[in-house]
Amino acid sequence: MNFFALGKFAARFQIAATFAKLLACSIIILTGFYYYFVLGWNEGLKEPMANSKWNAGDLTMGICGGLYAYSGWDILNYGTDEIDRPRRNAPLALLSGILIVFLAYFCINIAYFAVLDVETMKSSNAVAALFSQKTLGGFSEAIPFLIGILLIGSLNSNLFCGSRYMYAAAKQALAVAISFVGDLDALIGYVMFGFWAQRIFTLCALLVIRHHNIPVHPDCIRIPLPLIYLFLAISIALVAVPIWREFAITSLGICICLIGFAFYLLFSNYSKSRETKMLSALNEKSTFFAQLIFNAEPTIKHQPFISNRQPSLLLCSDSQRELLIIESDRLEIVDGETEDLSNSTTVDLHSDEKNTLIRNSSSSGLRMW
Repeated sequence: MNFFALGKFAARFQIAATFAKLLACSIIILTGFYYYFVLGWNEGLKEPMANSKWNAGDLTMGICGGLYAYSGWDILNYGTDEIDRPRRNAPLALLSGILIVFLAYFCINIAYFAVLDVETMKSSNAVAALFSQKTLGGFSEAIPFLIGILLIGSLNSNLFCGSRYMYAAAKQALAVAISFVGDLDALIGYVMFGFWAQRIFTLCALLVIRHHNIPVHPDCIRIPLPLIYLFLAISIALVAVPIWREFAITSLGICICLIGFAFYLLFSNYSKSRETKMLSALNEKSTFFAQLIFNAEPTIKHQPFISNRQPSLLLCSDSQRELLIIESDRLEIVDGETEDLSNSTTVDLHSDEKNTLIRNSSSSGLRMW
């Protein structure tokens, strides 16, 4: 659905899945409130904080697991191009979505504690199904069905934001193998450690961009620096504490990060040394052979231009309406308003690739790396 039409298929299905999620949450909330306010049930609300652990390590681990339910906000970062007026609508969608999720989950937990005791909730892997069996009678069969729909919706959003690595894992049957590694808590630990470790690197890169005034897309959303530093501190805590408390789970993520960092140092073109040039050549050749072996295509294609020019590379800027044409080992800038490119089949690069071209401008033209 994401491949054929985001607006026609994927968006409508996501709306249906969201409706199923809110419907299931509403049924649970209304049922729990009925049992609490009308029937007087308060099984788990008599001493809800009894036997709680208040040390910093346990609280951080609990927050890390709980934030797994709120990670949907990250999906929006991968669909910014599909949002109308992103400077206004993206923050509005983030704030409203997080607020709605918080209120829904808070009310659901109140409903759970009104019907189920604490030990029953802790020992169950399907609290919603257990809740519905105890309160809804024959209608309880509808809750697992609605949960199945909303899980498909969550899977669809994850495929939208990370389809490449999921596709590669599925082709090698790694997704099935990973699902048998440890229990559910261990799998959540693997995912959340990598999730927050990635946020640390992303925030560090963002701080470098802000402090060095590196040009970015003109429509980007500018966040105040204190909030960035606060988010970075929280992310570091959510990574450091699991390393200390559950090193066996987080060690795999650490190894993956170190391997990626080593490859970056080996193959990034950060200097003009002889060794770096050799590694860059090796990187290009290995990429070429990988494309042949795995039947992959390069990100940038050389395609013919509309006019009588020779085959060239066309880059279209959404904000400035400029076309960058690479032709005969040089690059020119032309005005995009002079020709109608609505039916063009040429490639439109994302903003980061266009900014790369702008940052590497020189007297002889622009170059790409």
